[in-house]
Amino acid sequence: MRELKILGLLVIITGVIYWGVEPLAHSVMHPHVAPADYTFKDSVKPAPILGDNEAEYQQQLAAWQKEIDEIFPVLSQRIANGNAAKGQEIVTSNCVACHSMESQGFPAVMDNATLSSSYGVVPPDLSNIGYLYDSYYLFNFIKDPAVAAKVSHKFPPDGNKVHPMIAYKDISSDNEIADMVAYFNSIAPSSMDDKAVFVEACSRCHSVKYDHLAAQSTTDDVNAYMGVRAIPDLSMMIRARSLEYLHTFINDPQKQLPGTSMPRVGLKENTEKQVIAYLESVGDSKKGERQSLGIGLMIFFAVMAVLAYLWKCNVWSRLH
Repeated sequence: MRELKILGLLVIITGVIYWGVEPLAHSVMHPHVAPADYTFKDSVKPAPILGDNEAEYQQQLAAWQKEIDEIFPVLSQRIANGNAAKGQEIVTSNCVACHSMESQGFPAVMDNATLSSSYGVVPPDLSNIGYLYDSYYLFNFIKDPAVAAKVSHKFPPDGNKVHPMIAYKDISSDNEIADMVAYFNSIAPSSMDDKAVFVEACSRCHSVKYDHLAAQSTTDDVNAYMGVRAIPDLSMMIRARSLEYLHTFINDPQKQLPGTSMPRVGLKENTEKQVIAYLESVGDSKKGERQSLGIGLMIFFAVMAVLAYLWKCNVWSRLH
């Protein structure tokens, strides 16, 4: 009975620490952020910036939220009505000047090193972007890439540095951009494997040395394009960050690191999961074995605890 009382006391103390102290420490070290948003409603217009007046900011924020909520269904319908045939004409007349589209017979116009030095980063092949990226995000990225990717602070309208991707808002109507998105969706594959998704979505900037995967763009060019020397190798990122952090960071880097130069890439929820699955296969390939072994060990210790208790009862019953 005495042992049970001690066990109960330990359980209470552990519970107080785990549910009382640990969450407080976690909230201080890792402040709560809004969950990942796969609607990408806010890719259409930048949010207001917090100034000295909190009340004024909250008023602007409410007005901004109302505006993007009103815009979202209108643009979504316009995107759904896009004409792929018209979009093909626009894309093949404009986009292939910088981008490759291998599946449609348009190879890269230059080698990766030249593309990297010209644009700061190798422009993506457009064959699979309809599979990779959310249509609403893709529409807004084509329309105004700096705003959709949340890197306006890197490329301010009145600054000398411009985003390497031109903003089609100045040369095309919303209907034409919707046609382009419809075309990209029409040529997109029905599926891609995890590594292929990662390569197209991330490896233009990031390397994965554990899988002998080098970034397509040169480090110096990407550093100049990003404005900061912080392009990590992602081999062990799955171990360095929690799954929750990775999901929210990939979905919207500004939530975890306000002011970061990492652009919002606009991956769909399923393709984002594929990126993380690939990182897990490289950096934590033994996760399944470790988890199954952990369950086995828990069962072993539970059985041993019962046997030890029964043995103790047997020994003390003979002494008393």
